[in-house]
Amino acid sequence: MRKIFVLALLVFGTIGINAQETSKKSKPSAAKVAGAGMVYVSETIDYGTIAQNADGRREFVFTNNGNAPLIITNTQGSCGCTVPSSPKEPIAPGAKGVIGVKYATDRVGSFIKTVTVSSNAAGQPTKILTIKGNVVASAAKS
Repeated sequence: MRKIFVLALLVFGTIGINAQETSKKSKPSAAKVAGAGMVYVSETIDYGTIAQNADGRREFVFTNNGNAPLIITNTQGSCGCTVPSSPKEPIAPGAKGVIGVKYATDRVGSFIKTVTVSSNAAGQPTKILTIKGNVVASAAKS
C-alpha cells in the first residue's frame, strides 16, 4: 500500500511539474511582435497633488517591440485641457519614443483624462493612455 502511495505521488508530481513548465512556455512574451508594436513603461501618469499653475508637462515613454517601423498617426486628448504631442518620424524597431502630454494646471480639483494614440501597431492600433491627479489652489500672495 505504501509503495502505491509513493508511486502515485511521483506520477502526479511529475505531471504537475510538466504542466507548470508548459504553461510558462505558452505565455506570450513582450519581446518581438510581427509588424510594429508599442510597449509603454507605464500607461498611466499620476501627477499626485500638484499646485495650481505648476508645470503640467509629462511623458509617456514607449519602445517599438516589433520588427517594423512604428508610425504614430494621431494623438488626441479627451478635452482641451489635455494636449498631447508625438514623434513625427517613424520609430525604428527596438527604439524608444515619447508621447508628451501637457495638462492645464490652472483648473483646481481632481482630474482623470485620457490620451488616445493611433498608430500602425499590430494588434492594437488604438491605445488609450491615462493621466490623473489633483490640482490644489496656490496660496494667496500678500
